[in-house]
Amino acid sequence: MEEGKGFVKTPWGGWETLIEGPRYKVKRIIVNPGHRLSLQLHHHRSEHWVVVSGKAKVICGGEEGTFDTGEHIFIPKETPHRLGNEGSEPLIVIEVQYGDYLGEDDIVRIEDDYGRT
Repeated sequence: MEEGKGFVKTPWGGWETLIEGPRYKVKRIIVNPGHRLSLQLHHHRSEHWVVVSGKAKVICGGEEGTFDTGEHIFIPKETPHRLGNEGSEPLIVIEVQYGDYLGEDDIVRIEDDYGRT
């Protein structure tokens, strides 16, 4: 798994922005085995996740499911969601964000395994 210069390390793995423009941003997200992102929502953006490697455990609203390589899910803005990796290999997801504001401070953490709420 190659990490570029713009890779941001997190307690669960990390991410990097691949491209961004007005009202959109595309990221590569890597979730290490046994880890998950916070249960969170965004006020200003929606997200579309495409699993490119591994198996994703996803919570979106009140629904929970597993998504394999090649599958995708849409996360509407204001919807609580979480991405996790229960597998033994790194999970790689491409995230397409769309909205009127795409800053990292538009993350409302509801629950977090790493004490960041």
